[in-house]
Amino acid sequence: MAEFSQKRGKRHDDAVLGSAVDFLLANARLVLGVGAAAVLGIATLAVKRLIDKATSLRDKEDDTKGNTICLENGWRELSLLKATPRPQPRPLPAALSQPVSTLAPSPAAPEAPGDNGPWMPPHCSSPAPLCLTFQEKLLAFEREHLAIPTVDVAVAQQLACDISLELQAFLRNKFPELPFGTPEPGGPLFDGLQASAADPVRLLVPLRLEPGLWGLVPGADTVARDARCWAVRRTQLEFRPRGSSPWDRFLVGGYLCAQLLLELLHKALATSVNWLAISSLLGCLVRPNVISEELLLEVRQEHLNLTIAVLPAVVGAGNNDSVLLAWPLKGLARNLWLQDFYQAESTRLRALDDQDAGSRQRLLRLLCGVCCCHPALGRLGRDHLTQVVLHLGEEEVDWAEAALGSRFLQALEVLIDGVERASLLCHFNPSVNLFGSLHEEEIDSIGYVLYSGLQAPEWLLRGGVASMGSDAGVLCAPPSQDFGEHFTLAFS
Repeated sequence: MAEFSQKRGKRHDDAVLGSAVDFLLANARLVLGVGAAAVLGIATLAVKRLIDKATSLRDKEDDTKGNTICLENGWRELSLLKATPRPQPRPLPAALSQPVSTLAPSPAAPEAPGDNGPWMPPHCSSPAPLCLTFQEKLLAFEREHLAIPTVDVAVAQQLACDISLELQAFLRNKFPELPFGTPEPGGPLFDGLQASAADPVRLLVPLRLEPGLWGLVPGADTVARDARCWAVRRTQLEFRPRGSSPWDRFLVGGYLCAQLLLELLHKALATSVNWLAISSLLGCLVRPNVISEELLLEVRQEHLNLTIAVLPAVVGAGNNDSVLLAWPLKGLARNLWLQDFYQAESTRLRALDDQDAGSRQRLLRLLCGVCCCHPALGRLGRDHLTQVVLHLGEEEVDWAEAALGSRFLQALEVLIDGVERASLLCHFNPSVNLFGSLHEEEIDSIGYVLYSGLQAPEWLLRGGVASMGSDAGVLCAPPSQDFGEHFTLAFS
């Protein structure tokens, strides 16, 4: 206010001075004459401009200083306002009938004389995060990613049985001279051990060999020196010469050659079967896998994917209960027959579980479901994992559901031990090393993943979810874009 009065006084003085100058200039014409009055006016105007310029500079400096002082005073007042604590609004009572309780002053705020301090809201502790044990996570993985709806299992089993009947009719019409037995569908899908779509339905096609004309030779005693295989030798050639048996067309050096039989059936399934008619009859799309060396059939319905492996087999030859499969082997063993232990393994696991109501078969499903989702563990097949479960099943006592997580970790330890020694012996034939067919790089990769999974087993389950997706049933799959086109062709 004082500054404003000073400025107003200065402006009043300037106005008085200007009035006096104007009066002198007005009367100078009469006293000094016109010329002198003009010179005096010019000089007076110059002096006035100098006076106005000096006055305006001083006023600007005063205004700047005043604005700075006002700004500092405003910030000081604002800081005082922020420092003053404001009381928080009180919460509403839970019910109108309940009285509002008097709030105690906050102990953290300093108490001033005559002031109870600002009200502070009560600190609500957040609920503790839900921590699941590995056992619970394992059961959740089984429930969400390995459980197959009963309807899908029934549909898949019915399709497998129908295709086996169609295949039996084709073999009888195409090769009437070859006495094939009745195809028998089976495998994990029929035994309740299906863990992923990678587990095919096993369609066993037995060969009816004449008794007394065929004998078995262990693979270890042959040139191949492979304990996994057997050679089927033709006998009684002096009494039943070559050509008296319909299977003599597949003889190589006096032995029944599995490779020749596989090539014949592979060509027939790829070129001679009317799969469009069969697909139209069964209401699904059935076609052979011509790329694989195995005899595989791919079955696709609207929401169902299924693989059927056709397995020509020699059962019970030479007073032996073993099952020998025609399998695409490599090297010197390509003419031999691979011994199959699936039926014996599944029967043994079922018998052990029936004795103590155990969970060995569930453990096998979990191991298969986890391993098939990791590229490095994909080389661990069902045969490897079954041997591990059988090994634990014979030794461990507690196989209740509550111990399933512990048994899972023990299975990883057994696998790691086998990888370190590069040896996993077959339960029914200890002379067979199931890791013998793996390369050193594959064994190293498997060992690294297994060791990492043993340190953090949840990582294995997360990898399974990421690879398998969130589909509940592994047999279920969304229909592909070209399914409608193939299905239309099947009915055309």
